[in-house]
Amino acid sequence: MRRARLTVLACAVLLAGATACGTGPGGGSSGESPAAPGGSEPAGDPGKRLDGLTVAPRGSMDGYDRDKYPHWISQGDGCDTREAVLKRDGDGVETGSDCYPERGSWTSPYDGEKWTDPSDVDIDHVVPLAHSWISGADEWTDEERRTFANDLKGKQLLAVTDNVNQEKSDKAPDQWRPPLKSYWCRYASDWIDVKHQYELTVTESEKAALRKMLARC
Repeated sequence: MRRARLTVLACAVLLAGATACGTGPGGGSSGESPAAPGGSEPAGDPGKRLDGLTVAPRGSMDGYDRDKYPHWISQGDGCDTREAVLKRDGDGVETGSDCYPERGSWTSPYDGEKWTDPSDVDIDHVVPLAHSWISGADEWTDEERRTFANDLKGKQLLAVTDNVNQEKSDKAPDQWRPPLKSYWCRYASDWIDVKHQYELTVTESEKAALRKMLARC
């Protein structure tokens, strides 16, 4: 994302239920995710959104540090972002006073496996943090990266099988795809949505891989 593009007027519906509007990201109050740098979630045909992404070579990892993407942050009601996703994506989730799940189940969309122990579940960044760095986020502020790493309003966070998430690591779709091929259409569409929302670039090989995955839609 280029600095000149961060003047987009962004409105976000915050977790507390109030609507906040402001210029650019960082408008959230304590305990809430600020508005996303790219504005509202895109709609329409994912193939057209893919065509609208800027194609560029992947940048350098120089200067990257996960600490530049502060997470998991408080999301209110005693829950941090990870716990909020576990509650959102699980079935029959019941939590203790500390918001940690005491029971429930989670079905990972990446491999179709079902888990009842939250320690078997990771919260995946659909577009990995390190990958965002080499596709434009190196020019963001820490606050903007904080928004990206804790985005509950878009399609950036998913509860998935831990070892599958570790296998994915920081890879793009030309390097890794979910084991469950029936999920490829959704995965590609979500990846494109996140990149569109945050104005991140794609490489030619990444774009080609996404196009092939969309063919399953």
